[in-house]
Amino acid sequence: MPNIEDITLANWPVFAESDRPQELRTTHFAIRQTRVNLDFYLESFFRDRQLKFHFFHSFEELMTICHRHQVSAILIAGDDDFMRELDLVRAIKKNILLSIVPVILYHPDPDINTVVAAYESGVEEFIYGEWIKKLVQVRIRRVIDRSVRDVSVNPSTLLPGPAMIEDEINRQMKLGEKFAVCYADLDNFKAFNDYHGYVYGDKIIRMTGWILKDVVFDLCREGFVGHIAGDDFIFVVPSDKAEEACRWIIKSFDAFIPFRYSDDDRAQGYYEAKNRKGEMERFPLLSISIAVVINHNGEFAHVGELSKMLADLKRACKAKDGSNYMIERRKKY
Repeated sequence: MPNIEDITLANWPVFAESDRPQELRTTHFAIRQTRVNLDFYLESFFRDRQLKFHFFHSFEELMTICHRHQVSAILIAGDDDFMRELDLVRAIKKNILLSIVPVILYHPDPDINTVVAAYESGVEEFIYGEWIKKLVQVRIRRVIDRSVRDVSVNPSTLLPGPAMIEDEINRQMKLGEKFAVCYADLDNFKAFNDYHGYVYGDKIIRMTGWILKDVVFDLCREGFVGHIAGDDFIFVVPSDKAEEACRWIIKSFDAFIPFRYSDDDRAQGYYEAKNRKGEMERFPLLSISIAVVINHNGEFAHVGELSKMLADLKRACKAKDGSNYMIERRKKY
Protein backbone atom coordinates (compact mmCIF):
# COMPACT_ATOMS: atom_id res chain seq x y z
CA MET A 1 0.00 0.00 0.00
CA PRO A 2 1.27 3.51 -0.75
CA ASN A 3 2.09 5.83 2.08
CA ILE A 4 -1.05 7.75 2.94
CA GLU A 5 0.19 9.36 6.12
CA ASP A 6 -0.54 13.01 6.63
CA ILE A 7 2.24 15.21 5.25
CA THR A 8 2.68 18.82 6.32
CA LEU A 9 4.83 20.85 3.95
CA ALA A 10 7.62 22.78 5.56
CA ASN A 11 9.16 26.00 4.26
CA TRP A 12 6.29 26.57 1.87
CA PRO A 13 7.03 29.55 -0.43
CA VAL A 14 5.34 32.82 0.46
CA PHE A 15 3.47 34.75 -2.21
CA ALA A 16 2.26 38.32 -2.04
CA GLU A 17 -1.46 38.71 -1.50
CA SER A 18 -3.56 40.65 -3.96
CA ASP A 19 -7.02 42.00 -3.45
CA ARG A 20 -9.70 40.37 -5.49
CA PRO A 21 -11.51 42.89 -7.69
CA GLN A 22 -15.15 43.39 -6.83
CA GLU A 23 -17.30 42.12 -9.68
CA LEU A 24 -20.68 43.71 -10.32
CA ARG A 25 -23.15 40.95 -11.02
CA THR A 26 -24.97 41.50 -14.31
CA THR A 27 -28.10 39.70 -15.45
CA HIS A 28 -28.95 39.76 -19.15
CA PHE A 29 -32.53 39.44 -20.37
CA ALA A 30 -33.63 38.98 -23.98
CA ILE A 31 -37.11 40.51 -24.29
CA ARG A 32 -39.85 40.57 -26.89
CA GLN A 33 -42.96 42.41 -25.70
CA THR A 34 -46.10 43.85 -27.28
CA ARG A 35 -48.11 46.58 -25.50
CA VAL A 36 -46.60 45.66 -22.11
CA ASN A 37 -43.56 46.96 -20.24
CA LEU A 38 -42.11 43.92 -18.51
CA ASP A 39 -38.67 45.54 -18.27
CA PHE A 40 -40.11 48.15 -15.86
CA TYR A 41 -41.05 45.43 -13.39
CA LEU A 42 -37.80 43.52 -13.85
CA GLU A 43 -35.88 46.57 -12.66
CA SER A 44 -37.82 46.51 -9.40
CA PHE A 45 -37.50 42.72 -9.08
CA PHE A 46 -33.70 42.68 -9.39
CA ARG A 47 -32.44 45.68 -7.46
CA ASP A 48 -29.55 43.58 -6.15
CA ARG A 49 -27.80 43.36 -9.52
CA GLN A 50 -27.11 45.24 -12.70
CA LEU A 51 -29.55 44.51 -15.52
CA LYS A 52 -29.06 44.54 -19.26
CA PHE A 53 -32.14 44.37 -21.49
CA HIS A 54 -31.75 43.18 -25.10
CA PHE A 55 -34.92 43.69 -27.12
CA PHE A 56 -35.57 41.53 -30.18
CA HIS A 57 -38.28 40.94 -32.76
CA SER A 58 -37.04 37.98 -34.79
CA PHE A 59 -35.38 34.64 -34.10
CA GLU A 60 -32.25 35.86 -35.92
CA GLU A 61 -31.99 38.89 -33.63
CA LEU A 62 -32.36 36.61 -30.61
CA MET A 63 -29.57 34.37 -31.91
CA THR A 64 -27.25 37.36 -32.23
CA ILE A 65 -28.04 38.51 -28.69
CA CYS A 66 -27.38 35.06 -27.20
CA HIS A 67 -24.10 34.74 -29.10
CA ARG A 68 -22.87 38.04 -27.67
CA HIS A 69 -24.18 37.79 -24.12
CA GLN A 70 -24.76 35.18 -21.44
CA VAL A 71 -28.54 35.54 -21.33
CA SER A 72 -30.22 34.46 -18.08
CA ALA A 73 -33.74 34.26 -19.52
CA ILE A 74 -35.78 34.94 -22.64
CA LEU A 75 -39.02 36.78 -21.88
CA ILE A 76 -41.87 36.95 -24.38
CA ALA A 77 -44.85 39.07 -23.33
CA GLY A 78 -47.98 40.44 -24.97
CA ASP A 79 -51.75 40.69 -24.88
CA ASP A 80 -52.70 39.41 -28.34
CA ASP A 81 -52.83 36.00 -30.03
CA PHE A 82 -49.89 33.89 -28.82
CA MET A 83 -49.65 31.33 -31.60
CA ARG A 84 -46.81 33.24 -33.30
CA GLU A 85 -44.97 33.35 -29.98
CA LEU A 86 -45.35 29.59 -29.55
CA ASP A 87 -43.75 29.06 -32.97
CA LEU A 88 -40.84 31.12 -31.71
CA VAL A 89 -40.63 29.05 -28.51
CA ARG A 90 -40.47 25.83 -30.52
CA ALA A 91 -37.67 27.27 -32.67
CA ILE A 92 -35.76 28.27 -29.54
CA LYS A 93 -36.05 24.82 -27.98
CA LYS A 94 -34.87 23.12 -31.18
CA ASN A 95 -31.70 25.22 -31.26
CA ILE A 96 -28.70 23.76 -29.39
CA LEU A 97 -27.41 27.16 -28.24
CA LEU A 98 -30.76 28.59 -27.15
CA SER A 99 -32.40 25.46 -25.76
CA ILE A 100 -30.67 25.73 -22.37
CA VAL A 101 -31.84 29.32 -21.82
CA PRO A 102 -35.10 29.40 -19.82
CA VAL A 103 -38.11 30.90 -21.61
CA ILE A 104 -40.75 32.83 -19.64
CA LEU A 105 -44.07 33.87 -21.20
CA TYR A 106 -46.54 36.49 -20.02
CA HIS A 107 -50.11 36.99 -21.19
CA PRO A 108 -52.86 38.63 -19.11
CA ASP A 109 -55.68 36.30 -20.17
CA PRO A 110 -54.73 33.29 -22.36
CA ASP A 111 -57.11 30.44 -23.05
CA ILE A 112 -56.26 27.08 -21.48
CA ASN A 113 -55.25 25.55 -24.82
CA THR A 114 -52.59 28.24 -25.24
CA VAL A 115 -51.22 27.55 -21.76
CA VAL A 116 -51.06 23.81 -22.41
CA ALA A 117 -49.45 24.33 -25.83
CA ALA A 118 -46.87 26.67 -24.30
CA TYR A 119 -45.70 24.09 -21.76
CA GLU A 120 -45.74 21.35 -24.39
CA SER A 121 -43.52 23.60 -26.53
CA GLY A 122 -40.95 23.75 -23.73
CA VAL A 123 -41.46 27.02 -21.82
CA GLU A 124 -40.13 26.97 -18.28
CA GLU A 125 -42.76 29.37 -16.91
CA PHE A 126 -46.02 30.93 -18.11
CA ILE A 127 -47.24 33.90 -16.06
CA TYR A 128 -50.88 34.80 -16.62
CA GLY A 129 -54.01 35.94 -14.83
CA GLU A 130 -53.95 38.37 -11.93
CA TRP A 131 -50.62 40.20 -11.68
CA ILE A 132 -49.42 39.75 -8.10
CA LYS A 133 -46.07 41.51 -8.07
CA LYS A 134 -44.41 39.54 -5.28
CA LEU A 135 -45.52 36.21 -6.71
CA VAL A 136 -44.35 37.10 -10.22
CA GLN A 137 -41.00 38.18 -8.82
CA VAL A 138 -40.50 34.89 -7.00
CA ARG A 139 -41.51 32.82 -10.04
CA ILE A 140 -39.08 34.62 -12.36
CA ARG A 141 -36.24 34.41 -9.85
CA ARG A 142 -36.82 30.70 -9.27
CA VAL A 143 -36.71 29.98 -13.01
CA ILE A 144 -33.32 31.68 -13.28
CA ASP A 145 -32.00 30.01 -10.12
CA ARG A 146 -33.06 26.56 -11.38
CA SER A 147 -31.38 27.22 -14.71
CA VAL A 148 -28.12 28.23 -13.04
CA ARG A 149 -28.27 25.11 -10.86
CA ASP A 150 -29.02 22.77 -13.74
CA VAL A 151 -26.23 23.99 -16.03
CA SER A 152 -23.81 23.89 -13.09
CA VAL A 153 -24.22 20.14 -12.61
CA ASN A 154 -21.59 17.95 -14.24
CA PRO A 155 -23.34 15.59 -16.71
CA SER A 156 -21.05 12.61 -16.00
CA THR A 157 -21.26 12.53 -12.21
CA LEU A 158 -24.35 14.73 -11.64
CA LEU A 159 -22.29 16.54 -9.02
CA PRO A 160 -22.33 20.33 -8.55
CA GLY A 161 -20.00 22.17 -10.93
CA PRO A 162 -17.67 25.19 -10.49
CA ALA A 163 -20.36 27.82 -9.85
CA MET A 164 -22.03 25.77 -7.12
CA ILE A 165 -18.66 24.82 -5.62
CA GLU A 166 -17.75 28.48 -5.27
CA ASP A 167 -21.15 29.27 -3.77
CA GLU A 168 -20.74 26.51 -1.18
CA ILE A 169 -17.23 27.63 -0.17
CA ASN A 170 -18.43 31.23 0.10
CA ARG A 171 -21.34 30.05 2.25
CA GLN A 172 -18.96 28.20 4.56
CA MET A 173 -16.73 31.27 4.79
CA LYS A 174 -19.66 33.44 5.84
CA LEU A 175 -20.44 31.02 8.65
CA GLY A 176 -16.97 31.77 10.04
CA GLU A 177 -16.34 28.21 11.15
CA LYS A 178 -13.34 25.95 10.70
CA PHE A 179 -13.72 23.72 7.64
CA ALA A 180 -11.53 21.84 5.16
CA VAL A 181 -11.55 22.23 1.38
CA CYS A 182 -10.12 19.15 -0.33
CA TYR A 183 -8.97 19.05 -3.97
CA ALA A 184 -8.90 15.50 -5.41
CA ASP A 185 -7.17 14.81 -8.72
CA LEU A 186 -6.36 11.55 -10.53
CA ASP A 187 -2.73 10.79 -11.42
CA ASN A 188 -1.92 9.72 -15.01
CA PHE A 189 -5.56 10.02 -16.06
CA LYS A 190 -4.71 11.68 -19.39
CA ALA A 191 -2.59 8.66 -20.41
CA PHE A 192 -5.35 6.26 -19.34
CA ASN A 193 -7.98 8.19 -21.28
CA ASP A 194 -5.82 8.38 -24.42
CA TYR A 195 -5.01 4.65 -24.33
CA HIS A 196 -8.35 3.14 -23.29
CA GLY A 197 -10.71 5.71 -24.83
CA TYR A 198 -13.08 8.30 -23.44
CA VAL A 199 -15.84 5.76 -22.65
CA TYR A 200 -13.61 3.94 -20.16
CA GLY A 201 -12.22 7.24 -18.94
CA ASP A 202 -15.74 8.45 -18.20
CA LYS A 203 -16.40 5.27 -16.20
CA ILE A 204 -13.37 6.09 -14.04
CA ILE A 205 -14.67 9.63 -13.49
CA ARG A 206 -18.11 8.35 -12.47
CA MET A 207 -16.55 5.77 -10.17
CA THR A 208 -14.45 8.46 -8.50
CA GLY A 209 -17.49 10.66 -7.98
CA TRP A 210 -19.37 7.72 -6.48
CA ILE A 211 -16.49 6.99 -4.05
CA LEU A 212 -16.24 10.64 -2.97
CA LYS A 213 -19.98 10.93 -2.37
CA ASP A 214 -20.19 7.69 -0.39
CA VAL A 215 -17.23 8.47 1.84
CA VAL A 216 -18.03 12.13 2.48
CA PHE A 217 -21.74 11.66 3.18
CA ASP A 218 -21.14 8.56 5.31
CA LEU A 219 -18.75 10.56 7.50
CA CYS A 220 -20.79 13.77 7.68
CA ARG A 221 -24.21 14.58 6.29
CA GLU A 222 -23.26 18.26 6.14
CA GLY A 223 -20.41 17.54 3.72
CA PHE A 224 -20.27 18.75 0.12
CA VAL A 225 -18.89 17.10 -3.02
CA GLY A 226 -18.41 18.91 -6.33
CA HIS A 227 -16.93 18.13 -9.74
CA ILE A 228 -14.79 20.90 -11.23
CA ALA A 229 -14.23 19.21 -14.59
CA GLY A 230 -12.39 16.21 -16.04
CA ASP A 231 -10.67 14.35 -13.20
CA ASP A 232 -10.70 17.28 -10.75
CA PHE A 233 -13.03 17.16 -7.73
CA ILE A 234 -13.65 19.27 -4.63
CA PHE A 235 -15.12 18.14 -1.35
CA VAL A 236 -15.76 20.21 1.76
CA VAL A 237 -15.97 18.68 5.22
CA PRO A 238 -15.55 19.82 8.83
CA SER A 239 -11.83 20.16 9.56
CA ASP A 240 -11.85 17.28 12.04
CA LYS A 241 -13.21 14.92 9.35
CA ALA A 242 -10.71 15.80 6.59
CA GLU A 243 -8.00 13.28 7.41
CA GLU A 244 -10.43 10.40 7.87
CA ALA A 245 -12.19 11.26 4.62
CA CYS A 246 -8.91 11.30 2.70
CA ARG A 247 -7.83 7.94 4.12
CA TRP A 248 -11.10 6.22 3.24
CA ILE A 249 -11.24 7.74 -0.24
CA ILE A 250 -7.72 6.54 -1.01
CA LYS A 251 -8.38 3.11 0.47
CA SER A 252 -11.56 2.72 -1.59
CA PHE A 253 -10.06 4.08 -4.81
CA ASP A 254 -6.98 1.86 -4.59
CA ALA A 255 -9.20 -1.17 -3.93
CA PHE A 256 -11.43 -0.59 -6.96
CA ILE A 257 -9.06 0.80 -9.59
CA PRO A 258 -7.02 -2.37 -10.34
CA PHE A 259 -10.17 -4.05 -11.68
CA ARG A 260 -10.40 -1.42 -14.41
CA TYR A 261 -7.32 -3.02 -16.03
CA SER A 262 -6.59 -6.33 -17.71
CA ASP A 263 -5.30 -9.25 -15.65
CA ASP A 264 -1.78 -8.80 -17.05
CA ASP A 265 -1.66 -5.07 -16.40
CA ARG A 266 -3.05 -5.57 -12.91
CA ALA A 267 -0.44 -8.22 -12.11
CA GLN A 268 2.39 -6.01 -13.40
CA GLY A 269 1.10 -2.86 -11.74
CA TYR A 270 1.52 -0.90 -14.97
CA TYR A 271 0.70 -0.89 -18.69
CA GLU A 272 2.72 0.11 -21.72
CA ALA A 273 1.51 2.67 -24.25
CA LYS A 274 2.85 5.41 -26.49
CA ASN A 275 3.27 8.80 -24.89
CA ARG A 276 2.69 12.15 -26.63
CA LYS A 277 6.08 11.87 -28.30
CA GLY A 278 5.11 8.56 -29.87
CA GLU A 279 7.51 6.64 -27.64
CA MET A 280 6.58 3.56 -25.64
CA GLU A 281 6.32 4.30 -21.94
CA ARG A 282 5.27 2.48 -18.79
CA PHE A 283 2.35 4.06 -17.00
CA PRO A 284 1.45 3.05 -13.44
CA LEU A 285 -2.10 2.20 -12.48
CA LEU A 286 -4.25 5.21 -11.73
CA SER A 287 -3.90 6.76 -8.29
CA ILE A 288 -5.51 9.72 -6.53
CA SER A 289 -3.94 12.80 -4.95
CA ILE A 290 -5.80 14.97 -2.45
CA ALA A 291 -4.69 18.45 -1.35
CA VAL A 292 -6.35 19.78 1.81
CA VAL A 293 -6.46 23.36 3.06
CA ILE A 294 -8.08 24.27 6.38
CA ASN A 295 -9.95 27.54 6.74
CA HIS A 296 -9.05 28.57 10.27
CA ASN A 297 -11.99 30.57 11.60
CA GLY A 298 -12.41 32.92 8.66
CA GLU A 299 -8.79 33.55 7.72
CA PHE A 300 -9.53 33.44 3.97
CA ALA A 301 -11.23 36.50 2.51
CA HIS A 302 -12.34 34.84 -0.73
CA VAL A 303 -12.19 31.62 -2.73
CA GLY A 304 -9.26 32.84 -4.85
CA GLU A 305 -6.88 32.85 -1.88
CA LEU A 306 -7.86 29.33 -0.93
CA SER A 307 -7.72 27.93 -4.46
CA LYS A 308 -4.18 29.24 -4.95
CA MET A 309 -2.95 27.30 -1.92
CA LEU A 310 -4.84 24.20 -3.07
CA ALA A 311 -3.25 24.32 -6.53
CA ASP A 312 0.27 24.61 -5.11
CA LEU A 313 -0.34 21.83 -2.60
CA LYS A 314 -1.85 19.55 -5.24
CA ARG A 315 1.27 19.84 -7.42
CA ALA A 316 3.44 18.79 -4.49
CA CYS A 317 1.11 15.88 -3.67
CA LYS A 318 1.09 14.60 -7.27
CA ALA A 319 4.89 14.58 -7.33
CA LYS A 320 4.79 11.58 -4.97
CA ASP A 321 4.21 8.04 -6.23
CA GLY A 322 0.87 6.36 -5.70
CA SER A 323 -2.18 7.71 -3.89
CA ASN A 324 -1.45 10.37 -1.28
CA TYR A 325 -2.97 13.29 0.55
CA MET A 326 -1.38 16.39 2.01
CA ILE A 327 -2.86 18.72 4.61
CA GLU A 328 -1.55 22.27 4.76
CA ARG A 329 -1.82 23.01 8.45
CA ARG A 330 -0.20 26.42 8.40
CA LYS A 331 -2.25 29.56 7.96
CA LYS A 332 -2.56 31.18 4.56
CA TYR A 333 0.54 32.54 2.88
